[in-house]
Amino acid sequence: MSNPYARLPGWADYGLIPLVNLLVAFMVAGLVVLLVGENPLRAAVILVDGAFGSGPGIAYTLYYATNFIFTGLAVAVAFHAGLFNIGGEGQAYIGGLGVGIVCLAFDHVLPWYLTFPGAIAAAAGAGALWALIPAYLQARRGSHIVITTIMFNFIAASAMVYLLVDVLKPPGSMAPQTRQFAEGAQLPKLTWMLEAFGLSLRSAPLNMAFVLALVLAAAVWVLIWRTRLGYEIRTFGFSPKAARYAGISETRITVVTMMISGALAGMMALNPVMGDQHNVSLDFVSGAGFVGIAVALMGRSHPAGIVPAAILFGVLYQGGAELAFEMPAISRDMIVIIQGLVILFAGALENMFRPAVQALLAGAGPRAAAVVAAKGGDA
Repeated sequence: MSNPYARLPGWADYGLIPLVNLLVAFMVAGLVVLLVGENPLRAAVILVDGAFGSGPGIAYTLYYATNFIFTGLAVAVAFHAGLFNIGGEGQAYIGGLGVGIVCLAFDHVLPWYLTFPGAIAAAAGAGALWALIPAYLQARRGSHIVITTIMFNFIAASAMVYLLVDVLKPPGSMAPQTRQFAEGAQLPKLTWMLEAFGLSLRSAPLNMAFVLALVLAAAVWVLIWRTRLGYEIRTFGFSPKAARYAGISETRITVVTMMISGALAGMMALNPVMGDQHNVSLDFVSGAGFVGIAVALMGRSHPAGIVPAAILFGVLYQGGAELAFEMPAISRDMIVIIQGLVILFAGALENMFRPAVQALLAGAGPRAAAVVAAKGGDA
């Protein structure tokens, strides 16, 4: 498929354009804040201060970002194969079930550093298997991956309700959740990491899952850009006809890519289940699967963009809570509006300012103009 826009340098495509979109999104959000009678600049200060102004604020911001790194990577891997995985929510749910089974079985027997690898494998395996069925239906039966993954979100949510109410709930308990895990299934907090900078922390939930998320971001970069499988995935996503002509199996790429995507989404459950609440309960995913779509779009499906995009949404979650507390006129619904504006400009309208950026770069000098023109002719 031909690209209607000339290709830009990587720093402009992955850095400048997302930054411009983000600034415009916050300018529009500022107008919304102004309409409700509040000062947009003061709101911005409260938002940033709530996210980065204290040790607990930073820890909570990074805790939320951890969830979004996992789900953003999951969506990005599928994007590279031309697949739209909207099932991250359900895959994370089923991944949480895998984590819970391992933790309930070994929390009194093994220390956390031995339980953790088993929980990682269980979360990844459960998420991958949950993504396998929609992948197979797409590859072999022609079912659209968007429809099947959406439906599997509802199936996963219903399955979790049944399991937590009728199977995994301890006798005599009224809450739809498992028992609390013992210390052998509780991830250590990363309080020392922030305390080393002189920050005082209380019971912030930042834990070892954040380190795992960063490791997986690097692993996804290696997979997509430094392996034969990654090359096949990108080739299939760019041109399925060319991939088939080169002998790349459509069924294999679809199934393998979706299983990797589901595994990444499933591992998101490690953060809240083992790292914070230490049980499996309803709604522990809290929409992270859908936020991952926005994170992947804003990060241009590249780990180097996904990590800061995830931190940005962590800022909106943590700083937004402080903003709603400090400015009662700005409710949580207003924070959702701001998040929606970021998604709108970073995703649906990502090319709105691309022609202007191209013209600006072309006018920067003869060499820039020649590069843009040459790349535009190749598109």
